Amino acid sequence: MTVKLTFIGSGDAFGTGGRFNTCFLVDAPGIRFAIDFGASSLIALNKLGIAHNTIDLILLTHIHGDHCAGVPFMLVDAMLGAKRQTPLTIAGPRETAARMPDICEALFPGSHVMKPKFQLDYIDMDVMTEHHIKGLKVTTYPAVHAAQTNPTSMRIEVAGKIIAYTGDSEWTDHIPALARGADLFITECYFYKKAVPFHMNYPLLKEHWDEIEAKRIILTHLGREMLEFKDQIPEECAYDGLEIEL
Repeated sequence: MTVKLTFIGSGDAFGTGGRFNTCFLVDAPGIRFAIDFGASSLIALNKLGIAHNTIDLILLTHIHGDHCAGVPFMLVDAMLGAKRQTPLTIAGPRETAARMPDICEALFPGSHVMKPKFQLDYIDMDVMTEHHIKGLKVTTYPAVHAAQTNPTSMRIEVAGKIIAYTGDSEWTDHIPALARGADLFITECYFYKKAVPFHMNYPLLKEHWDEIEAKRIILTHLGREMLEFKDQIPEECAYDGLEIEL
C-alpha cells in the first residue's frame, strides 16, 4: 500500500530561509495525519491548497511553538470558518491534553467558550510505550531537548510502512532503535558545524551515521548555517513541498 509524506514545513523556529515551521503530512489508506503542526503550518497548508479539515490526527513531538502552535489557529478556523464536522484527535507527550487548551486560550483569549461541533480528543502518550491510535502504532522515545516541552522522538507504523522522526533532540542512545528498519527516518540537523544544546549538528550526525539502519534518511529543521552548506553535502535534505512515496 502506498504511503506518502509531504514536508509541509522543514524549517527552524524562525522562518530561516523563508521555510515554514515543522509539519509533515502523511497520506495512508483510510487516514491523513500530521506529524507536528508549527505556528506557520496553517499558512503552509493553504499555500499548497490542502484543506486542514481533511486531517484526521495530529501527532506532536513536544510543546514548542514551532512544533505545536499552529493547532489553535486550525481549531479556531475549524469552528468558525471551515465548519469542520469530522472527528479530530491530537496526540502528544504528557500534559498535551492539559496544555494545548491553555495555549489556545493564550493565543485567542476568550476562545475557551467556543465548543466544537465535531469530536475533539486529546491523548497523552507515555514514552517507551506502544500507542494504537486510529489504526496507527505510535511509539515515542525520550528526546534531549528543553525539559519543559516534554520532548519525544516518534516511530509510527502505518499501512505496513515505518516512519521515524527524532523531533528536536541531541543524539540519544534511543535513536538507533527509533530508526531501525524504518522506511523513512527524518532527523533534525540544525547546524552545519556549530554545536548547540538540545539540537544536532552535521558532524554529530555523521559520527553516528552507521548506527542508523533506515532505508532512507532525510535531514530537516535546517538553520541558517545548515542551509548555507546543504548543497555541499551528499545527504538528502528536506525542503517545503517535498513529497516522498514509501
